[in-house]
Amino acid sequence: MPGLTTSVAQMVANARSRIKEIETPDAIRMVEDPDVVIVDLRDVRERQRSGFIPGSFHCPRGMLEFWVDPESPYFKEVFGLDKTFLFHCASGWRSALSVATLQEMGFEAAHLKEGFSTWKDHGGPVEFPASKGT
Repeated sequence: MPGLTTSVAQMVANARSRIKEIETPDAIRMVEDPDVVIVDLRDVRERQRSGFIPGSFHCPRGMLEFWVDPESPYFKEVFGLDKTFLFHCASGWRSALSVATLQEMGFEAAHLKEGFSTWKDHGGPVEFPASKGT
């Protein structure tokens, strides 16, 4: 297999140099803001295991571009709202790449710099999905 010309770490660094990053304490203050949509890009198993930010919208990373594009048959109305969008993943890598891609599409957004990994440490509220069978 030929060597990669760009590592994922370099891709993330490049993305971070051109997107808006939000620190965790600032993002915690945004949770109650009705003009902010927090989008969780993590896999459903990550949300089940670690919990999620109350009121966040779950968008699996693999569907993001399709759900954001109003011309896509998979478009989700939430992305057509006149709101501020804050994306997050577990550590900030997937969300950095995602927000950079969205900027290329013309969709403005920011991402949670450290991801969900430090959310609880900073006192951020967390909910867990209801157990199946209850």
